[in-house]
Amino acid sequence: MKKLIFLMLLLFVWGCSSESEPEKGNDDPKPTASEQVTGPGKKEPKELAADKDAHIVIIGSEIEGMYLARAAKDEGLNVLVLDPREHPGGQVIQGQMLFLDEPTDDAQKTLTQGRVKQLFDRFKKGEIRTLEQFTAYYNDLIDGIPIESGIEITDVKKENDEATGRTKISELTYKTAGGETKTVAANYFVENTDFTALTHLLSDKRIPGVETIFNQSEPDYMASSIMMKFKGVDWDKFHKEVNKLSQAERDEKYGSTTNVTNTFTWGFGNVGGSYTATRDDIFLRGLNILNQLNGETLINALLIYDVVPTDAARVAEAVELGKKETDLVLEHLRKELPGWENAEVNGYPEYLYIRDFDRYETDYVLTGTDVMGAEMFWDNVSIGGYPLDNQGTKTSVWGISLGNPDKYGMPLRSFILKDYANVIVAGKNVGASAAAYGSARIQPNTSLAGEVIGIILGQIEGKKQLTQLDEADMKELHAYLKKQYNIVVSGVKGKNKIADYTEEERAQLNSGKKVEKK
Repeated sequence: MKKLIFLMLLLFVWGCSSESEPEKGNDDPKPTASEQVTGPGKKEPKELAADKDAHIVIIGSEIEGMYLARAAKDEGLNVLVLDPREHPGGQVIQGQMLFLDEPTDDAQKTLTQGRVKQLFDRFKKGEIRTLEQFTAYYNDLIDGIPIESGIEITDVKKENDEATGRTKISELTYKTAGGETKTVAANYFVENTDFTALTHLLSDKRIPGVETIFNQSEPDYMASSIMMKFKGVDWDKFHKEVNKLSQAERDEKYGSTTNVTNTFTWGFGNVGGSYTATRDDIFLRGLNILNQLNGETLINALLIYDVVPTDAARVAEAVELGKKETDLVLEHLRKELPGWENAEVNGYPEYLYIRDFDRYETDYVLTGTDVMGAEMFWDNVSIGGYPLDNQGTKTSVWGISLGNPDKYGMPLRSFILKDYANVIVAGKNVGASAAAYGSARIQPNTSLAGEVIGIILGQIEGKKQLTQLDEADMKELHAYLKKQYNIVVSGVKGKNKIADYTEEERAQLNSGKKVEKK
């Protein structure tokens, strides 16, 4: 989807701040992700009940949930990760979605905090750009946390939780990759997959998705992407040749708001739009290109429609289609972009970037007016930002952006599965309406939430349950987060962008329709 001008300006400011080349020849050892604790240091292990196998069992290994795992472990909790995928890492490692989108406020100030800010800082410096560098970071992040890959959930035992009157999971049974059946019991269970491996077994209260935005009668999902990787790109020539054109000339030749920095590109809608894909379920949009340095690049632009992540055969087919299309896109880029004349394919990912799938109701479902209205909550666990960017579907290939918020709160209740006492959702499973999800889904927003929830779980262990926390409790926890971790999620104010909206216009925004103000 073509980026709107306001998004381009935000990215331009960030890009400009990264214009100088990363320092080279600095051999000082960098602290690992697991060592980069901004708080008081790793705690002594907390006592585990005799009838429990872990304090927390996390289903899936997406990086957002791994921030929860790391924080909880450093707070002294026992954490176990059960991953239905054959290999860990999710969209970042297996899908190689290494183009990091940074949320900023209206003053172009980053909204990243905690460990994910450390990732972004190193990313912008050029220290973490390649798959190998991201993999090393991810492995450091999960250091000491056991992960069992290739599992399949076969049964979930539920019972009434007398303390809260809700349902709770008491045990989860799964089959290992080797065919062995195991059962685990834990205080909390976390949904951290991109295909609702756990929550689809627990709830039938699906939050309406992008079909409501694009007027479809059946459930629908944003396009998935396959990352395209190239080498042999002369980025200096690319940067120089494009930027010697005036902005008007660039926009006319390459597409509106086209820019190239030493780190990124955006725009190039004409380059994408002039490419004819081999199938109607494949589309090349504008080019978000990451300079991975040393002639290597990664592009987030090749969309594949009608991919449902629970359909393994379709996912495998889409990956193969994407690989073949990448070869053809290369020929197109060699002709269209200066500095790409000698580019070559630099390998292929073995998985997709899945933006969107079913989400199930949480205790609070974030709305479009919450996001655009800079709503803050007494139980904030993250401060989010980023445009309401809803990528396209097969019937609406360019997608739509519904607005650009300043900043907004993300409440703990949006990460607790409705009617359950001990089920947490992480990452893209966040409780958000279709309109709000376009912004809430961005990785750093939910990564911060994961870290904060992990810290909270460590602090309340043996005292209260997550769903029993009240405003006084959260005030104390917010103070602890600020003092010990320098994470600020309370007392924050954002600009209300919809203060002059009528009730009708608010309803229009929440239904996923763009409001055009005169």
